[in-house]
Amino acid sequence: MTAYAPPNSSGMLSMARKATGAWSLPLLLLLALGMPALANEGGPRVKVLPVGTVQVSSADLPAMEPTKTAQPATSSQHGSQTAKGHASPDTGGRTANPLLPDMGVASVPAAQQAQATLSYFNRPVFVFKGSLFGVSAADRARRAHLRLQELMDLPGPLLVTQTAHPIGVMVQIDGATAFIVTPQDLDVLEQESLDVAAKLAVIALQQAIEETRESRDMGAMLRAVLAGVAATAVLLALVVMLSKAKGWAQARLQALTEKHVQRLQLAGVALLRPDRMWGAVQLLLTWGARLVSFVLLYTWASFVLALFPFTRAWGETLSGFLWDLLVQTGTGIAHAVPGLVTALLIFFIARALTKAADGVFERVASGQIRTSWLDADVEVPTRRIVRVVIWLFGLAMAYPYLPGADTDAFKGLSVLVGLMISLGASNLVGQAASGLILTYGRVFRKGEFVRIGEHEGTVTEVGMFATRIRTGLGEELTLSNSTILATTTKNYSRTVNGPGFVLDTTLTIGYDTPWRQVHAMLEEAALRTPGVLAVPAPQVFQIALSDWYPEYRLVCQAIPAEPRPRAEVMSALHANIQDVFNGYGVQIMSPQYFEDPPVPKVVPPEHWYAAPAKRP
Repeated sequence: MTAYAPPNSSGMLSMARKATGAWSLPLLLLLALGMPALANEGGPRVKVLPVGTVQVSSADLPAMEPTKTAQPATSSQHGSQTAKGHASPDTGGRTANPLLPDMGVASVPAAQQAQATLSYFNRPVFVFKGSLFGVSAADRARRAHLRLQELMDLPGPLLVTQTAHPIGVMVQIDGATAFIVTPQDLDVLEQESLDVAAKLAVIALQQAIEETRESRDMGAMLRAVLAGVAATAVLLALVVMLSKAKGWAQARLQALTEKHVQRLQLAGVALLRPDRMWGAVQLLLTWGARLVSFVLLYTWASFVLALFPFTRAWGETLSGFLWDLLVQTGTGIAHAVPGLVTALLIFFIARALTKAADGVFERVASGQIRTSWLDADVEVPTRRIVRVVIWLFGLAMAYPYLPGADTDAFKGLSVLVGLMISLGASNLVGQAASGLILTYGRVFRKGEFVRIGEHEGTVTEVGMFATRIRTGLGEELTLSNSTILATTTKNYSRTVNGPGFVLDTTLTIGYDTPWRQVHAMLEEAALRTPGVLAVPAPQVFQIALSDWYPEYRLVCQAIPAEPRPRAEVMSALHANIQDVFNGYGVQIMSPQYFEDPPVPKVVPPEHWYAAPAKRP
């Protein structure tokens, strides 16, 4: 007997599809599920599904000797008939089955045999794993398939029982053997017992028989169809409600997103763009709605399939998979809760320590706390370092308690982060160490005017890895801390008392100009310059006596600390020096020697205090 295929089922589906339209897919599925069972008036059907092989139908079975129906026999006939189609004492008046081959044939080890699943009315009954007297598992399943067909066609209550046998346990229907469960069919790894395996087979076969009876019950099938239609209506109602809930959530979340995104600002600059944040929220809503829709459709499919006897096994498989997934997920969450609580507690303690440290640093910045090692200049970097250290320790302590910390993914991520840090550690750590030395060594501070190598400007930022200065021309220079540490740094702001910085300029005048006059002219030019302080007074130093001229350096203190005003003050000072020297008739020249002059280049005493120099 071949597997059942309802006649003209495709034509019926086509007519139904045209009549109901594209929205009636669930109803069509119900109709397709109900037709095989409603049309199955010729009795149940059996199919064999060997593991790893294609489905076996009755057309694929080899030709076998048809069994004969046992005739009533006298007591002298019982026990003398063989298992070649005649009645035997255990048949109970039914036909004998060719399940036991020649006893003289050696059995093949179970490890060399392919498994074969015996299914009845689309429900797996038993899995044959080993051979029996030379008959492979697939052949045993085929013979059991034929035997079930024969027994199901006979009248009787179809009661499934099990009976012990020297070679295993016989599964019987109304006293007639359907198949035999042998020790070769047991799962050694799961330590399955022969009695338990036979009981499970009896339960599955009895359930399959009950489903065949249900499939021939028109009332039960009609109730199943009505229940499926009701489930479909509930599904459509839930989908409509989900769509409306999504629209309501979008309206609410859009308002909340626009409200809270505007608050996320740093120094007056928005950290997030409202359009991008709203796009991310919409994406989460869309995928969340799709996930809920999939769960609803999955639940509907498993419920509807379980309504009909022929597809009940499929529905149970779907619902079992979903239930197992939910149980595993819930179990994983339950197991992860203690670790999550511990990790959250560690993070809470780290946050509390950070808040306490911030309070201390705020008091240091306001001057309420004064220490020799911590002042307002290093308060900001010290606060950042303390925060990083606290959170690093907190993360290291909470890491083992995080869910999945012992998985290969987390281990691989740890290895990747460690490798990245190792490859860039030499330069990174060197720059950070240089930044710490510059910060806590107080080489310079923000707002001070410095000269680093050939670069001169006002310090605008002292970072962990680099320092920025702004020149008088408005250029911002970024210098690495390691470079600064290896270069001579001149700080013009540390030699002054109070605000401002030091201005200095150098010029050379011949020996024939009185040095007292040069000092007086340079001091007068400095006092004429706006922004130069009179107290402390400008000073002139003779820093070198060269072969042909002395070198004079004017040093004064100016108020402006910004880069551009300082450049303007320097330019005004140079202009006033030229005006003062021109006013007193002194040339700003550096003579070069070619030959002896006719008159020695000396200053007579009467000219030592030439204007604007004053006699003591």
